[in-house]
Amino acid sequence: MSAGDAKGMSPGPAGTRIGSASRPEGGITVTRGTQPRSTTEPAASGRDHAQSTEPGNTTRNSAIALLSVCLGFFVIQLDVTIVNVALPAIQREIGGSLAGLQWVIDAYTLALASIMLTAGSTADRIGAKKVFVLGLTAFAVGSVACAAAPSLGVLIAARAVQGLGASALLPCSLALLVHQFPDPRARAGALGVWGGMGSLGVALGPVFGGALVATAGWRSIFLVNVPICALTVFLLLRHVTESPLNPQRRPDLPGLLLGVLSLAGLTAGFITAGQRGWLSPVPAALFAVGLIAGWLFVRAERRRTSPMLPLGLFRSRSLSGATGVGVIFNLVLYGSLLCLSLFLQQARHQSVLATGLLLLPMSLVVGIGSLTSGRLTARFGPRPPILAGLTLAAVGAAVLATAGTAGTAGTTTSLAVIVGGSVLLGLVSLAMPAMTAVVVGAAGPEHAGVAGGILNAARQSGGALGVALLGSLLGSGRALSLHVPLAVAAGGYLVALALAWITIRSRS
Repeated sequence: MSAGDAKGMSPGPAGTRIGSASRPEGGITVTRGTQPRSTTEPAASGRDHAQSTEPGNTTRNSAIALLSVCLGFFVIQLDVTIVNVALPAIQREIGGSLAGLQWVIDAYTLALASIMLTAGSTADRIGAKKVFVLGLTAFAVGSVACAAAPSLGVLIAARAVQGLGASALLPCSLALLVHQFPDPRARAGALGVWGGMGSLGVALGPVFGGALVATAGWRSIFLVNVPICALTVFLLLRHVTESPLNPQRRPDLPGLLLGVLSLAGLTAGFITAGQRGWLSPVPAALFAVGLIAGWLFVRAERRRTSPMLPLGLFRSRSLSGATGVGVIFNLVLYGSLLCLSLFLQQARHQSVLATGLLLLPMSLVVGIGSLTSGRLTARFGPRPPILAGLTLAAVGAAVLATAGTAGTAGTTTSLAVIVGGSVLLGLVSLAMPAMTAVVVGAAGPEHAGVAGGILNAARQSGGALGVALLGSLLGSGRALSLHVPLAVAAGGYLVALALAWITIRSRS
C-alpha cells in the first residue's frame, strides 16, 4: 500500500537546484537539473522520441510517459487487493487450507519485499527503463501462469513470479519519473499523479475483483493484468527515455539471500503456527531460521563496502522510528484485509461481489487519506498526520474486533460495524506520505533514494508477516472470528503510535 508515498517523496529529490549534476541515490537514480541525456545511455534510447524540441510534442510525450509509468504502478497496487476477495473461490475450485490461501498472498508480498532493494541497484547499473520493462514482462508471465494454475502449489509459485516482477516496478517507476521530470514543480505534480494512480488501484481492487469473480471466475483477476502490462510496455518503449547509468553499483548477493531466508523463515513460522500450534517444534524451528538469518544479514551488511541496506542510516532516531512504524502499518493493514475478506465470505456468507462492495468504502478512504496527508504534512509537519492516522486505525481495529463470529441475529448491525470499523482502519493512510517525508528528510538529499527504498521494503516485509500472523489467528478457534486478530491489530497500532510519539519530531 505505498500509493500515498508519492506526496512524501516529493520534498526529497525535488528540492534541488537546476543545473547541478546527476548522481544515483541508493536504489533510485535521481537526476539533478535539466542537463542533456547521459552519454552512458544505450544507443537504443535514441528511438525514444519523447524529447522533441517542439513544446507541443514535449508536453504530449511527457504526459504519455507519465501515464505509462503510472500504469505499471497501478497494476501492482491493483493486485494487492484484487486477490483477497477471490480466495474463497480459489479454495472451492482447487482446494487448499487457510495456510495455503495465506501463501497465495504472501508468495507475492514476500518476493516483492525481498527483491525490491536489489531491483533498485540493478536499475542503477543497467537502466531503470530496461528493468521496468523486464519487471512488467515477468509480472505478465506470472499472471498468465496464475490464471492457468491447476493446483494451489502452482498458483503459489506463479504468485512468486508476479512478486518478482512487481519488485522492479516500484523503485524503477520513481527513478523514471525523477529523470523524466527534472523540474522540481513538474516532478511534484507527476509524483502526485503517480500516487493517485496507486490509490485508484487499491480502491478498485475489491469491487473490480468481486465483479470479475462473480461474472468470469477467479482466473480472470489475473488475466486482466496482461493487456495492462502490454499497453504499458508499448508506451514505455516509445515515450520514456532511459535513466542515467551507474555501472559501479554492484549487487549484494549475500545480503539478498540472507534477507530472503530471514523473511521467508519468519513468514513460514507464523503460518505454520496457525496450523500446528504456537508451541509446536516446526514453527519454532522456522522462527529460529528466520532470526538467525536476520542476524547474519545484519553482520554481512556491516562488513560490505556497498551494502544493500546501509545500516548507518538507522543512527537517525526519526528514520528508525518511521521505518518501524512502516513495518507495523502494513503488518496490520494487509493482515486485516485478508481477515475481513475471508470473514465476510466464509463466516457472514456474503457473495464475492457484496464483499467487494463492503470493502470499497475502506479502499476509497485509503486513497483519500493518502492525498490529504500530503497537504497536512506540508502545513503541520509529519507528526500530526502520523499520530492521527494511527489513533483512528487503532480505534477502527478495536471496533472490528467486536464483530466477533458469525451469528443469525444482528447480521445487519454487524455488517454496519464492519464497514464503519474498516473505514476508520483505512484512515491509517493519513500516516503514509508523512512517514516517507520523515524518512527522506532524516536521510538527507544524498540518501533520499535508498531511504525511500528501505521504507518501502520494510513496509512490504511487514505486509508479508501480517498476512501470516493475523491469518493464523483468524482460524485459531473452531470458527472464523475477528476477535483475536483485530484485537492484535489494535494493539499493533497502539505500539506504532507510541513509537511515533517517542521518535518523530513535530517538524522533519
